[in-house]
Amino acid sequence: MRILGQKNSINVRKVLWTCAEVGLSVDREDWGGQTRPTSDPSFLVLNPKGLVPVLVDGDLVLTESNTICRSVASRQRRGDLFPEEAAGRASVEAWMDWQIAELNTAWRAAFMGLVRKDPRFADQDAQKASVRDWNAAMTLLDRRLSATGAFVCGESFTLADIVLALSTNRWKSTPMERPDLPAVADWMGRMSDREGFHSYCRNGQA
Repeated sequence: MRILGQKNSINVRKVLWTCAEVGLSVDREDWGGQTRPTSDPSFLVLNPKGLVPVLVDGDLVLTESNTICRSVASRQRRGDLFPEEAAGRASVEAWMDWQIAELNTAWRAAFMGLVRKDPRFADQDAQKASVRDWNAAMTLLDRRLSATGAFVCGESFTLADIVLALSTNRWKSTPMERPDLPAVADWMGRMSDREGFHSYCRNGQA
């Protein structure tokens, strides 16, 4: 099994953390960023969208990080991470979808402008709006964690915690004003004994 993508990519790291949780050894190949370009024809054969990560497992080729995480957990029959029963699975998927559709959209201008220094996101008004929306989304997550008292989907750690912890780490690492969110802080602390958390989330990379 191979994972194609550079190690500093947040989406590659969520897949690597998932693989660590299930005890699955994978070979990672550098693609994207300052490494091999994803516009290379050999890469585009695997993913015409030109994005990382890509999972290659024999004849199986998967793209989209959250889909890969779900596939890996299902392959290893890890119902604790990705429940087999419909209601539990839907809850995990809903929060994973919220992460990639709503939370990622909120932080894009702030993170790309303030951290990556991307000139396309240099507009300060857009950055301020992004900070506001990002903090609002994180406050919503804090309320959710206050309600569960443990993890995003309830008492047990799931894939939803992996993808949202990485986004939270990015939020904490970005130089901006942010509210004090005690439930989020407690939740991050509850994951501090997990090897994948240290290797792929709180590892000095945003």
